[in-house]
Amino acid sequence: QTGAYLGRGPWDDDIYAIEEVYLKNQGAFLIGECDGRVVAMGALKRTSPQRAEIKRMRVHPEYQGRGYGQLILDELEAHARALGYRTLHLDTSILQLPAQRLYEKNGFREVGRDTSQQLEVILYEKPLGEIIDNREIHEI
Repeated sequence: QTGAYLGRGPWDDDIYAIEEVYLKNQGAFLIGECDGRVVAMGALKRTSPQRAEIKRMRVHPEYQGRGYGQLILDELEAHARALGYRTLHLDTSILQLPAQRLYEKNGFREVGRDTSQQLEVILYEKPLGEIIDNREIHEI
């Protein structure tokens, strides 16, 4: 377990319905493997025709700091662009400092705070601009 919560609970419901929650709903669920071992995961979930949420970003502690999180995030963002989403959003616990650094380094900006399952979370968003000649164009 490398997420904010230990043990099973309602926060795990989507794991038992990956196809319905993610794959059949214009989303994605990615797994990173190393030597046959699952070391990373991440998901993209449609929340409106223009918006998608990054979910389930996890990297096994033994594999953190090796770029797996960046690879998963890059693939999810590329998938979101290909599906025509205009904005990505996500949340992470205030305790997940490496995750915060990853998201902020990749252009996600804090837009608020909330409480989820008695844990304070940071809400992030990133507008997805149009790509022209390897440059990202954002609406102003």
